[in-house]
Amino acid sequence: MKPKHIKKVLMSEINKVANNPKDYCFHPDTDFTRKRKISMKAVLTGIIGMGSGSLTNELIDFFHASPQMPTPSAFLQQRSKIKPEAFRSIFDGFNETITKGFSEKMPIFAVDGSDIQIATNPGDTGSYYPRSNGQKGYNLLHLNALYEIDYHIYADSIIQKSKNCNEHKALQEMVDRSTIPEALIIADRDYESYNSMAHIQEKGWYFLIRIKDGHGSIKSNLELPKEKLFDLKINLNITRKQSKEVKELLKDKNHYRYLPSNVNFDYLPAKSNYKDPASFYGLSFRIARFQISEDTYETVLTNLDKEQYPLEKLKQLYALRWGIETSFRDLKYTMGMLDFHSKKVMCIQQEIYAHLIMYNFAEMITSHVVIEKKQRKYTYKANFSVASHLCRLFYREKTTSPDLETIIAKNVIPIRPDRHGERKATTKIFHGFLYRIA
Repeated sequence: MKPKHIKKVLMSEINKVANNPKDYCFHPDTDFTRKRKISMKAVLTGIIGMGSGSLTNELIDFFHASPQMPTPSAFLQQRSKIKPEAFRSIFDGFNETITKGFSEKMPIFAVDGSDIQIATNPGDTGSYYPRSNGQKGYNLLHLNALYEIDYHIYADSIIQKSKNCNEHKALQEMVDRSTIPEALIIADRDYESYNSMAHIQEKGWYFLIRIKDGHGSIKSNLELPKEKLFDLKINLNITRKQSKEVKELLKDKNHYRYLPSNVNFDYLPAKSNYKDPASFYGLSFRIARFQISEDTYETVLTNLDKEQYPLEKLKQLYALRWGIETSFRDLKYTMGMLDFHSKKVMCIQQEIYAHLIMYNFAEMITSHVVIEKKQRKYTYKANFSVASHLCRLFYREKTTSPDLETIIAKNVIPIRPDRHGERKATTKIFHGFLYRIA
């Protein structure tokens, strides 16, 4: 897929939304009904192309330093009329079109979440975290994302306020609304949940979920082999009932499991009358344990076929999950998702979707650039930091398609497999504003 075609698809989706302002504005009877200097299309296009510069500088770039460019205040007034759902619609439409040409093999998705710090607002109780000892509190949004591993694009996302976030519910919603007939979900141990496994099973998809080893985990409620490495098939019957007959069945821990009413499970009634017969939900999976280093082991749950996916294959598949971690880094630092141009949560949500769109736009273009193979120690790939900058210039019509591909192909970095480094934990940082902002 050529860059020109990818850009044409994106602009087509922007036009679809811009041509239907009543569906995406807070006041459909009045918003964008009169002809103004800043049209709805200009606002949508401008926000999607924004980087890390101040709003004034971004507008100068977008309007090509024209004396007729709008003021930041005028631009903010116009963007405040648009719902975040407008950008969500562009994101969905763009993804649906560009993924039509993907291969027929089963897609592999990684699911994860990432906190995003926004401007401090103690009044927003859903996202505000106070601190003690006189330290200033902070606000967080939480981005839940479904990431397509083979093609390096975000397939779906849900934005929640951090204090009210529910990663299990977000995953279940993304799985349920997908139109893909078959897929594999790879998840870290924060997604260990019977309910999530059941949603994936009901969808006809597959899961590979790393689980905790300690007390309270799914593993702790099963009778497992004493060996360090194992791969055991479990056919579990889940129930809410605790009658005498059911209690006898529950002694077989590998076949029966009781879930109390305070544990979410969507495929059984939360409560039942004592006279009602016991209801069971069948959940089939493997619990497997493999070695990842000399003294480190991991345990996973999966419903993948044992013959086709033995332990070593499961280990290789789970390692692919790291792709979403590096994508979050690129999304925040390379694409600029730490530098917002408003303090309003609604406007920040607009920009989060805009960055997801631009990330996918850049990845789709970069993935189709041919990197010349040479006699080198390593295989090389495009430098995404350089490529994303060039793709944003191409989006703004400041470079051409041939030049874009040529420069991307020249700026490459080596792929170093199995490279490890100490993970550095950083404190929450909000990049403040140097100018008056709404």
